[in-house]
Amino acid sequence: MTSSTSIDINLARREMVILGTQYAGEMKKGLFGVMHYLMPKRQILSLHSGCNMGKEGDVALFFGLSGTGKTTLSTDHNRYLIGDDEHCWSDHGVSNIEGGCYAKCIDLAREKEPDIWNAIKFGTVLENVVFEEHTREVDYTDKSVTENTRAAYPIEYIPNAKIPCVGPHPKNVILLACDAFGVLPPVSKLNLAQTMYHFISGYTALVAGTEDGIKEPTATFSACFGAAFIMLHPTKYAAMLAEKMQKHGATGWLVNTGWSGGSYGSGSRIKLAYTRKIIDAIHSGALLKAEYKKTEVFGLEIPTALEGVPSEILDPANTWPDKKAHKDTLLKLGGLFRKNFEVFTNYKIGSDSNLTEEILAAGPNF
Repeated sequence: MTSSTSIDINLARREMVILGTQYAGEMKKGLFGVMHYLMPKRQILSLHSGCNMGKEGDVALFFGLSGTGKTTLSTDHNRYLIGDDEHCWSDHGVSNIEGGCYAKCIDLAREKEPDIWNAIKFGTVLENVVFEEHTREVDYTDKSVTENTRAAYPIEYIPNAKIPCVGPHPKNVILLACDAFGVLPPVSKLNLAQTMYHFISGYTALVAGTEDGIKEPTATFSACFGAAFIMLHPTKYAAMLAEKMQKHGATGWLVNTGWSGGSYGSGSRIKLAYTRKIIDAIHSGALLKAEYKKTEVFGLEIPTALEGVPSEILDPANTWPDKKAHKDTLLKLGGLFRKNFEVFTNYKIGSDSNLTEEILAAGPNF
């Protein structure tokens, strides 16, 4: 062992041992790992994603690492929640693996996330939070135990949950990235090869403090937006995703919920209201009808106009005052993507190598 904490699964004995951690999420995630092994054997795709459904029966999947807005954006009052984290996509449609939600509650506020706030009542388990012993009032801002405080509640505590948590085949597959470099567009429409490329990459950027207190973005890549849980080669899941998307006519989207007009420190975070407008336009099908142009380096299709969102922010090149800095940062991020993808390049997807070539070509070109 390299640490005092370990989570071990024995598939043959159907046994899991969790040592040295008091994070209950290891139970949920351990079983999620098991699902990533068992489901593909049955031609069912297991996905680390949020999922909701519109009144018309249109289903959307949301992929994204921590802090990209996956839970926030999949919880939508005008839509039914199928689930916030773990799903299967079979020949019959989508289904939630879980029977509830495991929501982060650091800095939770009634105004910001009323659904989660209201779900915290008798029957909900709060984990690692600090509370006043006499009044039993929780201080959600207190991170003295850990920043990773959680609330576990049954899915029916969310008023617009769809019970049972199943739905038809997805129409939209939304990949979320919080790009602290500020060069990815607020929204891009992806072709199948690009969807596979960005799904296998699983990118977001964290803002981490360095030794000398300077905060700067660092790129994080997690294959299939859930590298810790996948049991097979990432390209296996990507090929299954593409096959299902093609078969059921789903569209892939890359949505940046991060920075615009500059990297972290100089630019500003894209307003949640704008991101919600973008997501609404994806759900309604309006964004499919928009006019598109191609960006350089990543070759992404971006809309030229979208109702409720200022047109100038749709192309990051417009929002950066320093054009050279924009180009340099774009090339830097392209390089990081390329370096990360080297691990997957020698792997064949499907019986021919054409698909691998096609996915590679869908990455940054410079």
